[in-house]
Amino acid sequence: MDIAKFVQRRKSLHISQVRMCEGICTQSTLSKFECGGHVPSLKILSKLCARIGLTIDDLNESNKVSANQLKEDLDSLERELVMENYQKVLKGLSAIDEKQLDSMLLKMQFYYLRGLMGALINQPPEEVLYDFSQILNDLDESHETIFTQLVYVGSGVMYNRLQQADRANFYFKKVHSFIRNVLKDEQLYFNRVGDNYLRLLTMIFFTASYYNSVGQLKASQKLVDKGVEMCSEHHVTYFLPRLKFLAAKNAIEEKEDQAVVDRLINEVLAFARINDNQVIEVKAAALNTRYEKGESLADLTP
Repeated sequence: MDIAKFVQRRKSLHISQVRMCEGICTQSTLSKFECGGHVPSLKILSKLCARIGLTIDDLNESNKVSANQLKEDLDSLERELVMENYQKVLKGLSAIDEKQLDSMLLKMQFYYLRGLMGALINQPPEEVLYDFSQILNDLDESHETIFTQLVYVGSGVMYNRLQQADRANFYFKKVHSFIRNVLKDEQLYFNRVGDNYLRLLTMIFFTASYYNSVGQLKASQKLVDKGVEMCSEHHVTYFLPRLKFLAAKNAIEEKEDQAVVDRLINEVLAFARINDNQVIEVKAAALNTRYEKGESLADLTP
């Protein structure tokens, strides 16, 4: 981040530090940014930049090419994570030098992805929580970006896998509440920083999966239905195979008619092939086999 550009603009406008931070932050916060390179929250930095006619992107222009490439790389890894290509995600994240991440949004995306990836492959909790704390305690201290909600998802996933039911429920209740508010006014949601439908679907899917795992099948299915509807409306197909898998699993556990279950399993396979999601193809075959044999589905997760 080109902090010198910020300072130069402020001084050229003859704005003192006291006047600059009035109504936005403390002088100490501004001084730490200008002299020590400690970047304040996104909300504060946006307001400070606006006061002198700049944007956060203006401060990142010197690194625009590399920043654009890093964004493309991280966006690609985010899609691969949805497709459960975990080895590809791990390799991609390990190839990124954290020091190159000058943009706060890129930093949050990186730590969110690495933290969620860690939760999904059962990395030590302290490593997962370290990545999440970078967002909650530093980059998004005021908890106003979508990445805070995604951290709650990752925390819920981690605690559910650790069989710490109360903690998992705490985080997924927060996420579910956020989802309900979003669905009341999607336009309000898309005024938030870093929002897109893939991230909203990430929250919907993992919350639906959590409810299935604890036997709250109706709550799970309601979210699945909304997720499928959203995939159709906004042409975001990455989650369809996994959402359809959850629908089939819910139907089996709700003892739906065989015709309904067979149709859903066929849909899982069809969408898995369309999206080249071999992981779900294998899981769907296992789901079908266990269903036919009347075996437990408890350890089958989408």
